[in-house]
Amino acid sequence: MNVISKRPEAFFLLAMLAMSAPGSVSAQEPVPPEADITVTGIPPADLTGMTEGPEIEGYISARSGDKMQVTSADGTSTVVLISDGTEIKASKGLFGMNNSKLAKDSLLNGLPVSVKTVNWEEGLVASQIRFRNTDLKTATMIRSGTNQRFDEQAAATEALRGRMADIDKYNVKGTTNVYFDTGKWTLSPQARNDLCAASTEAEAMDNALLLVVGYTDSVGSEEYNQILSERRAGRVVNYLQQACGWKPYRMLTPTGMAEADPAADNETAEGKAQNRRVSVNILVSKGLDGL
Repeated sequence: MNVISKRPEAFFLLAMLAMSAPGSVSAQEPVPPEADITVTGIPPADLTGMTEGPEIEGYISARSGDKMQVTSADGTSTVVLISDGTEIKASKGLFGMNNSKLAKDSLLNGLPVSVKTVNWEEGLVASQIRFRNTDLKTATMIRSGTNQRFDEQAAATEALRGRMADIDKYNVKGTTNVYFDTGKWTLSPQARNDLCAASTEAEAMDNALLLVVGYTDSVGSEEYNQILSERRAGRVVNYLQQACGWKPYRMLTPTGMAEADPAADNETAEGKAQNRRVSVNILVSKGLDGL
């Protein structure tokens, strides 16, 4: 169950504004984390005879050199290596016929793909990557549109930073809490509704910013809880920006607080449920409040 709370939490929020959340995130015990794959060698060009790995369906959520991250519908992310032996094809005919071979630079962020893999000592290597030609066109159009809007977005960001440069005190105008199952960071339908409602509320306020802070209950180790709180905060930020339309330059750096600052007693099941939360805080600088 998800509940919207409007109570201010300024006694800890102001301290959070100076903190930056670490980059990697994962799950808490008993759910194991999604481990990053560190590549120390070059993936082989000849994949013949190598043991088959899992087939992965999803969309490309990140690219870095010869590494590609694919995120599935359930939110699971897998890092796959791309070698000179990887077959990259786009289907453009009826029933997927007439496949055309493409280069690595066609693997754009957001592109839905089907990936066949083989096991290598350094990780999974893609033996075949397939996608639809229409999806590639859409991903290309999105990338082009993003590039065209980059200067406008950068200008808006710098303008906002200029107004906030010497101001470090904020008024908390409202707080929305969304809740999670143990060891999970998946948003429930109620949480999605609550987040967009919070975004709409903040949009009606001049100069409002959002600060997202993730928490866990006391189950699991400190390291797992820190990672999980970051993953929950990151999932909320993504949804606010992608589904609710909140502008990235009006979002302060999200923070994971693990099991710190519990909202309720961790000795009870009810208390733990209240602590597995992400708080979305609407902030307005005292210097700009009312402008």
